[in-house]
Amino acid sequence: MSKMKIGKHLSRRAFVRGAAMTGLGLAASGASAQTLSQSAIQSIINAPQRGSWDDQFDAQGSRGGQEVSSRVPMLSPETVLYVEDAIRTYNNIVMQGGWPMVPASNKLQLGDNDPAVSVLRQRLFISGDLPRAAGASNAFDTYVEGAVKRFQARHGLPADGVLGQYSFAALNVPANIRLGQLETNLVRLKSMSGFLGDRYVVVNIPAAQIEAVEGNRVVQRHTAIVGKISRQTPILNSKIHEIILNPYWTAPRSIVEKDIMPLMREDPTYLTRNNIRLFDYHGNEVSPQTIDWSVEEAPKLMFRQDPGKINAMASTKINFHNPHAVYMHDTPQQSKFGQLMRFESSGCVRVQNVRDLTTWLLENTAGWDRQTMETVIATGENTEIALADPVPVYFTYITAWSTSDGVVQFRDDIYHRDGVEELALQ
Repeated sequence: MSKMKIGKHLSRRAFVRGAAMTGLGLAASGASAQTLSQSAIQSIINAPQRGSWDDQFDAQGSRGGQEVSSRVPMLSPETVLYVEDAIRTYNNIVMQGGWPMVPASNKLQLGDNDPAVSVLRQRLFISGDLPRAAGASNAFDTYVEGAVKRFQARHGLPADGVLGQYSFAALNVPANIRLGQLETNLVRLKSMSGFLGDRYVVVNIPAAQIEAVEGNRVVQRHTAIVGKISRQTPILNSKIHEIILNPYWTAPRSIVEKDIMPLMREDPTYLTRNNIRLFDYHGNEVSPQTIDWSVEEAPKLMFRQDPGKINAMASTKINFHNPHAVYMHDTPQQSKFGQLMRFESSGCVRVQNVRDLTTWLLENTAGWDRQTMETVIATGENTEIALADPVPVYFTYITAWSTSDGVVQFRDDIYHRDGVEELALQ
């Protein structure tokens, strides 16, 4: 039977067990047949490329990586306890010499046989991503692939099991730096671990992720796009008090000066093509052709974009009072949510699957179920909805946390607030 057939039809254990039974049957006709059978089995098990077989084998449970998500809210007393446990674990790792640096000269993936994989195995053993039962080997087998996926998921990376630039960078942050990161974020978490509300929303800026929490459990998670380094999303506490469907978008003066003015110098039709109209502060519309776009200072006018598919907020705006004039919203650029680097906004937060979130926010507001909301969006009519029960919202900056035993999450310090250069990997 070929290796391909074995991989397709039998797990390693099933194959060995079946072969052993065959050996017992052969024993009736002579010890030499049993010896021959056992020799064949041993040669298969000891084959140098065994680790590259794309089948189930003993790594069946680890191939997809251990589940690292949790329904425990990031901002909860449980998280604080788990982080304190993680600090003790990482302190022990540091006291024992930390972990080795993994050579990053070549991309590594399933099927590779490279001395760097032996170092990788040791690195993943120490951080708890790879079970000791996987053993020591140069083979990038299914055990290692599962451990790499788990590691990637814990670090906010695409869990594809392939080691490339960003995975190597995360792997090679020293253990003492990770310990310090946990200690820094424990202080942040403790400051937010009190009662936050029966229902609330958390935006974790470094993770570019949103949690909707109800009854001390995460009921929704959303991928987000947050502010770029030059236009950072602020830390804030507020209450979501309003949903606007088919919103107008009024460009902040910073965007007018930094973005729209240069675009108008290059293309005088930019405003018209993007349904952006100009108004003075008496509400009178002003023609773009009357403005001198070559001057440095932007005109003291309101730049307002009409509702529609190309509107910067697309279908939805989520409002909450704050001194930074930021908000959460939909976007016509849905492909951006698939990017690894989701730090592209001018400070506001774009929300993937925003209609799921707004449906949850409007649960206690009479007359606003999902169907009604979709019907109104389809009309294109600007509609403001006041929430019957405003929902607390917290914009936080947490780069390390843990919401289950042994599963420690790390994210890059995108805004350089942890004070250690090695953590600003982006």
